[in-house]
Amino acid sequence: MSMYNEKVIAAFMNPKNVGAMENPDGVGEVGNATCGDVMKIYLRVKDERIEDIRFETFGCAAAIATSSMATEMVKGRTIEEALKLTNRDVANALGGLPPEKIHCSLLAEEGIRAAVEDYRRRSQGLPSLPPRHEAVCHHDLAGSEEPRGD
Repeated sequence: MSMYNEKVIAAFMNPKNVGAMENPDGVGEVGNATCGDVMKIYLRVKDERIEDIRFETFGCAAAIATSSMATEMVKGRTIEEALKLTNRDVANALGGLPPEKIHCSLLAEEGIRAAVEDYRRRSQGLPSLPPRHEAVCHHDLAGSEEPRGD
């Protein structure tokens, strides 16, 4: 018996939008040292709309499934719409995630946000930000409102 539902397994087994993108308009990289998941999101934007989006994820089945689902959910949407995507939206679209894997949906949300921030910096002629390699692993925060450590 799997800890994942059929939607999560399907998204993991047949992920959409996988792979690097040449000459992206924005790149977001987020990761979690505790869990070992690393997610890189690439955007191509035209008229403030996400024309294409790709991802590369090194991680567990939930990390790959949430990456795939998040990219599907924002593809074709405006930048503003993409910024409204939450980890709850991603988890719900997958029919739910085990509590210990909710942090994967947060990584997907943060990866989209980081790629959009990079796109905005580039489109305004500002340098790209260095990748942020540390996202809070929320299963480490059970019952806590404040992140522990760095």
